[in-house]
Amino acid sequence: MVTLAANALLVDLPSLERVGAGTIAPTTQILDRDGRLLYEIMDPRSGRQTPLPLEEIPLYLRQATIATEDASFYTNPGVDARAILRAIWINLRGGEVLAGGSTITQQLARNLLLSPEERSQRTLVRKLRESILAWRLSRAFTKDEILALYLNTTYYGNLAYGVEAAAQAIFGKRARDLDLAECALIAGLPQAPSLYNPLIDPEAAHKRQTVVLDLMVKTGYITPEQAAQAKQEKLSFAATPFPIRAPHFVMYVWDLLKHRYGEEMIYKRGLRVTTTLDLDMQERAQEIVRYRLSLLNEPKPGAPQHNVTDAALVALDPQSGEILVMLGSPDYFDPKIDGAVNCTLMPRQPGSSIKPVTYAAAFSEDYAPATVLMDVRTAFTTQEGVAYVPINYDLKYHGPTSLRQALGSSYNLIAVKVLDHIGLEKMISLAHALGLSTLDDRGKFGLALTLGGGEVRLLELTAAYSAFANGGRRVDPVAILRVEDSAGRLIDAWQPAPGEPVLDERVAYLITHVLSDDTARIPAFGEGSVLKLSRPAAVKTGTTNDWRDNWTVGYTPDLAVGVWVGNADNSPMHNVSGISGAAPIWHDFMEEVLKGTPVREFTEPAGIAHVEVCAESGLRPGPLCTRRRTEIFIAGKEPTRECDAHQLVALDARTGEVAGPDTPPEHIIWRIFTILPPEAQEWARETGFPQPHVAMTAPEASAQKGAREEGIILTDPYAFSVYRLMPDLPPADQRILVAARPTTSTRIARMTFYVDNQAIAEVTTPPYSTFWPLALGKHAIHAVATDIAGQQLESPRVFIEVQPY
Repeated sequence: MVTLAANALLVDLPSLERVGAGTIAPTTQILDRDGRLLYEIMDPRSGRQTPLPLEEIPLYLRQATIATEDASFYTNPGVDARAILRAIWINLRGGEVLAGGSTITQQLARNLLLSPEERSQRTLVRKLRESILAWRLSRAFTKDEILALYLNTTYYGNLAYGVEAAAQAIFGKRARDLDLAECALIAGLPQAPSLYNPLIDPEAAHKRQTVVLDLMVKTGYITPEQAAQAKQEKLSFAATPFPIRAPHFVMYVWDLLKHRYGEEMIYKRGLRVTTTLDLDMQERAQEIVRYRLSLLNEPKPGAPQHNVTDAALVALDPQSGEILVMLGSPDYFDPKIDGAVNCTLMPRQPGSSIKPVTYAAAFSEDYAPATVLMDVRTAFTTQEGVAYVPINYDLKYHGPTSLRQALGSSYNLIAVKVLDHIGLEKMISLAHALGLSTLDDRGKFGLALTLGGGEVRLLELTAAYSAFANGGRRVDPVAILRVEDSAGRLIDAWQPAPGEPVLDERVAYLITHVLSDDTARIPAFGEGSVLKLSRPAAVKTGTTNDWRDNWTVGYTPDLAVGVWVGNADNSPMHNVSGISGAAPIWHDFMEEVLKGTPVREFTEPAGIAHVEVCAESGLRPGPLCTRRRTEIFIAGKEPTRECDAHQLVALDARTGEVAGPDTPPEHIIWRIFTILPPEAQEWARETGFPQPHVAMTAPEASAQKGAREEGIILTDPYAFSVYRLMPDLPPADQRILVAARPTTSTRIARMTFYVDNQAIAEVTTPPYSTFWPLALGKHAIHAVATDIAGQQLESPRVFIEVQPY
């Protein structure tokens, strides 16, 4: 038995002479959909790899690697005895031997000496053979030689083998010029180059860098103060120019190939990979993005600088999911804008561009575009038990509002009401079904999710919109059409197939019908805005987080396009919204690439009912409904109730009050009123929306007067209100009404308003009110009135909070 076991371990064990050996292999070619070369991949180990002597590799990089991968590297015999015993124990219990826990020498033996097939095995035999090779390596080479081999041959992602190639690919500099923070980031990549790729997910890379720095402190290589300083350092990602077209897309495809076929197949067999990319579209997108960014960065004389450097664009076939364009930044090789970062894959906050997902979930239930909700000040209770009061982009409330206009004009309050009605779980479940993979931590989201409170990827959000365009089928983005070997033999070919239905096609059509309705956008964007194309198109904008991100995502039946504008380093722009930043890029690209193609209407599916409704209630028109329009519904969900909001009311012509039984007939006049629900009565009074008024009787007035305290009260704002600063508006324009009134007939000489005990305004005539620009933080507001006798009356304090959006 011992002999058989020894044979299994030692038979065909590779010779150490293979270490460092390379062979010339055919290259892998990545082509666009028409066969044009985008990039040619060589085996870095035999082609573009640049090995360095150990002394030319920064000490910090060597130390970071040892601290992270093998803290006892210089004292162990090349193997980790505990890991081997653990593998034997797992094997005896019938489990799979997992990767991980290998020394630097074991990793080197596995990567350089074992075949790709054996390397991928998770067996005890493979683990023991790897350990034997590592032990042999440690006898044949010094520790410094082994470390140099490891640092020069390990894969760091982004087509980079070895630390010199990694430094060039990630930071655009020589390895010898890397500082501590950069060394720590690179040293953390080998465990999972795709997961920690700083050009795709800088946040994940930073978290991994933090782990490495902490390990360096633990092993005594650096001090805690050095680690803290390195963690705070702002890194700039760059890339050294080399012949490549559509570089962000090429990197994306290369990563797909690596996971699908493995590195050995890519580097040794030579593949011919035909992708979905349309190079003409890609280059046109880059031209438009650069042109529009240049306009933003060259404001008119006297206008403020916008501080916007970056933009990304994705174009998909909404039927098949084929990626036609993936532009991750205006210039991959520009270090000043972190150009190598692929912003189509970075999670960012989408602002209002996520709202269609909320409305789609609502239209799947009992809501429709005609449904009317009250856009009036409403406080919602958060998970923390505090009041949350959404405010609209224009700082106004609009009273009775249809969901068509609310979505088209992007009213925040209505979107929050809709989400509150359907529940977070329904929205998040639909988002996942549509392919949004980043909204997974359900516990951290609240009602602000529908306003952009979560992060999504541009590629995935564009794919989600594609489902609205294609009738409700999920779209999984496709990048590779065909893979052949170097001899032209077919290895794999993508076969288009309809995606999984995740949304009723009628619901998808309702969303499309609203997003393509230019009239519904007029209150917010005006008629014929940049969102309108020369052909039918559905579109939504979004802006978030103090001008840090703005989006425009939209589609025709043939093309879905998403645009993001911002800064890759997450610094805020100045006064750049979705309509001024991303929308012009979206508009220009759509018009340019669809020029000369047939104009197609969106196809209405079966099961859509066209019904006349009262424009002010969304219900069946009653005899007093004068404003009517035709609206669309899912058949079977049309309104059945007749509108009763409009009522004929008898008024006393002498007083304007509702006529009573003692009003003489000759003084009665009849007038039609739109009766609003109780929640909207305060809005009606503030805006002058006419409501019938019933005069109080003397006993009623006396009772109400007696119930009031002597003094003054604040009527605005409401106690414990929570406001959020909107990124789409300048801070000076974001104001709230502060108002007070006396509770008795006291004659007021002046009213002074205070915020945090600082006077903000003095008013001498009614109405006693002023406007206060919102400021972040918690605030106490009160008013002090001075009557004509010189006596002062002070209102109770009202506490509010202003939060970032």
